[in-house]
Amino acid sequence: MPPSTAADALSPPFADFVMAVLATWRGSHLLWAEDGPWNVTAQVRAWAGSRQLRVFDCFYCLSLWVALPAAFLIACFRPAPLALPSLILNWLALSGGSILIERLTATTAAPAAVWRDEPPQG
Repeated sequence: MPPSTAADALSPPFADFVMAVLATWRGSHLLWAEDGPWNVTAQVRAWAGSRQLRVFDCFYCLSLWVALPAAFLIACFRPAPLALPSLILNWLALSGGSILIERLTATTAAPAAVWRDEPPQG
């Protein structure tokens, strides 16, 4: 087996990466938009909303959190040593891939950015 190079550490096998992107999208979509089996994810969203936890409100933000363990799994099962740049690149790429799938499959338009000129009251 040839020695590992920096390029090996930054390029996971394609099939594993595609499966991780699909799993990230599935987990993010389940937590963000579906009720889940026995209404469990809807109850988790309601619980989080009652405590002002807004992590389930935005698919983009939620996909970052769901992609993090998937990025760790990709990094841990690779023959090259675990490297922080590889972990960060995979984390952002998995989230970005799941966002692309969501944008391609969504029946509504992407949420618009909100701009506020005045400071929030509070």
